[in-house]
This record gives sequence, structure tokens and C-alpha cells, in this order.
Amino acid sequence: MKKPASGTPASPLPRDAASIHKLAARSMFDLFSSMSQGMMLVDRAGRVVWINDSYKRFLPALGFARPEDFVGRPVEAVVPNTLMHHVIETGKPTLVDLLSNKAGTFVVSRIPLRDESGEVIGAVGMVLFDHPETTMQPLIAKFARLQQDLDEARRELAAQRRTKYTFASFIGTSPAAIEVKRQARRAAQTDSTVLLLGETGTGKELLAHAIHAGSARAGRPFVGVNLAAVPETLLEAEFFGAAPGAYTGADRKGRDGKFKLADKGTLFLDEAGDMPLALQAKLLRALQEQEIEPLGSNKVIKVDVRVIAATSRDLKAMVAEGSFREDLYYRLNVLPVRLPPLRERLSDLEALAEHLLESIAARTGMPQRELGAPALAALAAHRWPGNIRELRNALEQAAMLTDHARLSAEDFAQVLPAPGVQAERRKPGQLRPLPQLIAELERSSIQSALVATGGNKVSAARMLGISRATLYEKLASRK
Repeated sequence: MKKPASGTPASPLPRDAASIHKLAARSMFDLFSSMSQGMMLVDRAGRVVWINDSYKRFLPALGFARPEDFVGRPVEAVVPNTLMHHVIETGKPTLVDLLSNKAGTFVVSRIPLRDESGEVIGAVGMVLFDHPETTMQPLIAKFARLQQDLDEARRELAAQRRTKYTFASFIGTSPAAIEVKRQARRAAQTDSTVLLLGETGTGKELLAHAIHAGSARAGRPFVGVNLAAVPETLLEAEFFGAAPGAYTGADRKGRDGKFKLADKGTLFLDEAGDMPLALQAKLLRALQEQEIEPLGSNKVIKVDVRVIAATSRDLKAMVAEGSFREDLYYRLNVLPVRLPPLRERLSDLEALAEHLLESIAARTGMPQRELGAPALAALAAHRWPGNIRELRNALEQAAMLTDHARLSAEDFAQVLPAPGVQAERRKPGQLRPLPQLIAELERSSIQSALVATGGNKVSAARMLGISRATLYEKLASRK
């Protein structure tokens, strides 16, 4: 047959070309429907409008007894993990993909449907293989491993973001401990910023976890950052994140900061008094505006973060000397909660020690130790500059150094310095008035005697070498 000369238009299409095109499309549709293991159509709004007979066998596993309960509903509501809506929105087909849901794992294909003008009017989804493990085992195995790794990573991340402690974790029934828990519970009912004040080792981080766990944000992330442990040059990126390539060594994909990670949840700022001045101004803006700007980016990101700050330093004194911003101090000091040192709640000592010994035994696998009265008296005589953290350390050391089930005062002789040695270790600038030292020693001795005698005042007076009336007088003067 002679080809038309160059530039000569081709012969016009037959008159029935349109009908042939429709017939071909119909034939292809019927072919796909008969060859596939299941087929569905969704409209522009993402509603299922039709399924073939093969697809109906998946309905029971998806939770539907009848096709009419399935058809007419949004595809995302009836087929978990579907991407049909993505095909409709983008107009791009997904020719081969793996879909996993309650009905099983499938090899699927998704193709957009267009009208005469080229507008997307829906999509067709086909199940190519409903048992791909037999023919596509390597691909399925890889998909299963990736899915398992992803699920495990999500579980680990969720565990890291959950709170570790509740108010029940704050051990103690002393008036001081009860007051702290009362204030903390009140703080949990609000969304205001909380400032936890107290010496090192008093339980500030534990209480921050408890406040979050008792708040309306309990199901959201709890993200903590220790300002004293992060190099100053990295603090800004740690807080606000960094855009891709923001600085030498930065992740090419960028990174989210603590504010972004804590969005809708709680951000715990430990050792807030160690924050450099340069960061204080940026933190103040983030707290006031609830928005951040990642390092190296000009994009402002809105966040919803509740802040709990903690410090063992005197922020008021730092404000006076100019090392802490006054406006930031007032921003943090909305709901202050002071945690008392251990020496101010020695009546909680026994309960704390028992709880810590249980925890030590569970963590180390050692038999659980008990405390005798002399051991409690020795512990009560110590000033505990490291508070509960120091108590835990002393208990663990003593438990490691003995094979006895009951710890004695002698077991702590190697762990804790004698009261006289503690006083000698004070620096000259730390000396206090003699009447104050005598009063503290008297209070400590009375408390130790009461602990050793189980609260028996007659026996305690005899142990102290004073009359019962004198003991009552001294106890009355302490109230």
C-alpha cells in the first residue's frame, strides 16, 4: 500500500471510531473485572459506587455482611489503608502497590477515571493478587519486615513520649509532701506554665511527669530537655529545629526541635537556670506567641505546647544580677511549686526507703533488703544534700556491700559520712550561726530517736537522755 506523501494529511477516522473507542474501553473494563481478584469504582467524592462479584468475598473480613452496607460509603471508612483518595486528588495512577488490612495483604492497582474533558471523575481499584505470598514471596517478605520495623519504631517512640510517673509515684504522707501534691494536682487542671523549684534530687522531673499525666494533655507527647546537658551551640536547634543544611553537619532532611515534638503536649525544661541569655529571648517569644522559627528557615510554625520548667537555682537572684531575663522569669513563674528537701520531711524517710529498695531489687535482681530501726536512725541523722537521689544511691551501695537481708547502721557507715564529718566538709563561707546548728542537730536527734523507737516518746526520751516532759516541750516548740 502506498504511503501518503509527506505533508499530506492522513485519511479521516472512520465514522464509528468513537463507538469503537467506547467498545474497547468497555471490553478492557470487563476484562479487568473478570481477570482481577476484585474490583471497585469510586466517584469524585471518594464514595464507593460499585464492586464486582469477586470483591464481595472480602466484605466479611472488612466487617460488612451485605454489599449495600459497603457501597455508598467513603472508601477510607470501609477499606483501611487505602490510597484511592490520593489517586483521585493527584490524577496519577498507582499501577502496582501492596495493601494490607484486616482482609489480608494484596497486590493492587489504582487508576483514575476521566471524562471527555480530561477531568478526574473517580477511580477504579483492582485486586491483582489476593494471595501474593505464593507468587511474590520476596516482595511480601520485604514489605512485612518494613511494616514490622515501622510498627516497632512507632511503639518505641510512643513509649518514650509517654509519662513515666503519676502522682502516686511521689511517695510521702508528711504535711510537706501532701502540700506539694495538692499544688501539683491544681496545676494539672490548668494549662498554665509551671515552675518547679527545689534542690537537686527532690523529684522535680517525677512531678513534671505526674502533672502531665494528670492533665488534659496526658494522651499527647511529654518531651523533656536538660538545658545543662546540651552544648550551648546546639541549644537553638534542639529547641526550635533546623532547616535542611542550616549549618555544617546538619541533617540534609532537617530536624524537628523539641517544641515541634511536644506539639499538643508538654515540654519539660529541666535546669532552666542554666539557659544562656541568647536563648532566653527566643524562648520568651516562643512561649508568648506559641510559634517557632527553625534555625536556617524563615518559616514560622505554630505550636501548642504547655511548658513545665524546673530549676535548683535561685532565679530571683539571677534576675537581680542580670544573668536571667526578668520577663522570662515572670513568664515561667506563673504556677510555682516548691519541692521540700528530704531533711524537711524525714517522716517520709521510711516509706521512701522501702519503695526505693523494692525498685533496686527489681532492677538489679538482688534480694530485697529491709531496714532495721538502727539503720533508719542512721539515715535520719544524715542531712541529705543530694536528697532522694542520694538516698537511692546510699541504699543501693549498702545493699551491694552486704549479704544480710536486713540492713543495719553499720552497713551505711561506709556509704554515709558521720554527722561530724559532714560539718567539717563545709567550706568556711558555708558556716551558719551556732544556735541554728544546735537547733538543727536537736531536731535531727529527736527525729532519729522517734524513728528508732517507732514513735514511742517514753523510749525516745530515755534514748536521748532527757525527761519525757522535756521531749514534749521540744516537740511542742517545733509546731
